[in-house]
Amino acid sequence: MESEAQKTELQATGLNTDVPGMMATRSQSYTGQQGAEIIDQVKEFLVKLPDEIGNFFSKNKEALTIIGLILAGGITVKIAFAILDSINDIPLLAPLFELVGIGYTGWFVFRYMLKESTRQELGTELNALKTQFLGKDSFNG
Repeated sequence: MESEAQKTELQATGLNTDVPGMMATRSQSYTGQQGAEIIDQVKEFLVKLPDEIGNFFSKNKEALTIIGLILAGGITVKIAFAILDSINDIPLLAPLFELVGIGYTGWFVFRYMLKESTRQELGTELNALKTQFLGKDSFNG
């Protein structure tokens, strides 16, 4: 048997306990006016949503661009690693790439690093590339 305190508590919460053995249901329901108020609030929110999103993007344009570039860079690196990993699984291709890399490194050292004149030539080529990419007013080095 339920005590008077339990009955009062259940009635205060709006639960129906009239029929024993039945699941308690909530007897309180929304009236038409409350439902209309909720619908009006949802409509008002949805009408203001595009303006709010536009304001957010205009205020945080630089930060969102940086975050987008970081995410795009991360995705690009992951895809590149996946491609290289799949190429690395092909038999004899990985040792061939290692030989090509060793050969190119040897050629580069022989071509540009052994003599002073060729080191200067490399320096002028790097400065020309730096000027081409960064512009004429870039830092001098």
